[in-house]
Amino acid sequence: MSDESYVPVIQAILHRLKTGCQWRQLPIREFFGNRPYTWEAVYYHFQQWSKHDCWRNVWVALLRAHKGLLDLSQAELDGTLTRAHRGGEAVGFQGRRQDQCTNLLAISDSKGTIIAISEPISGEHHDLFDIKTSFGQLLEMLTAADIAIDGLFLNADSGFDAATLRDECEKVGIIPNFALNPRNGNLAERDDYFDPEIYKGRYVIEHGFGWMDAFKALLIRYEVLAKHWRDFNLLGMTVLFIRKIIKNKKKKS
Repeated sequence: MSDESYVPVIQAILHRLKTGCQWRQLPIREFFGNRPYTWEAVYYHFQQWSKHDCWRNVWVALLRAHKGLLDLSQAELDGTLTRAHRGGEAVGFQGRRQDQCTNLLAISDSKGTIIAISEPISGEHHDLFDIKTSFGQLLEMLTAADIAIDGLFLNADSGFDAATLRDECEKVGIIPNFALNPRNGNLAERDDYFDPEIYKGRYVIEHGFGWMDAFKALLIRYEVLAKHWRDFNLLGMTVLFIRKIIKNKKKKS
């Protein structure tokens, strides 16, 4: 296939991202006309691109090329839980929601643009589960996009207030501005850095999660494979960032 012939395939995948329809419900004729194409073929391309990490590579390349649009005066760290109706990899029972869930950790810039996500984590685990691995995945994505992390202020709620994560931040020069958790000792006796004014900006990441929720395929997880779920999230991030790029170009014109 020529590069141009992949356009309707990508359009069909984006349709699923936006509407949340099942693969077999894709309006194939809308994208392919009378050509003999099937939803199975669209899914085949999606999973092949996922297998070869194409969706991640596209995201990293886009972020690297337009990182000047980010506001990294500070960054925000949080996790997001999503119900998983079909089970699958990295899915577990979450008591708060009384449902099977998947968790992702994410970092956004100070405007709420999500710029990095971890691999999916089974929903029964809290945000600090295997935090060295998950935090390393976030930093790896930022580093691949040539985003400097040394000296970065990183906000997070008290659920991330752990010596392990603070140590990981210190190793790479990140300044953790984590709300102090009273379960970790007498607050008056602790000397960990915390700036309440900078912390006020933490909530912008919730805006980022809200923008992602506009994609119906991300509201409830139906993908059995964890990598497919991660890649649909990356695809949503890509679409939102492209909109940001277009908006910026219109401002300049």
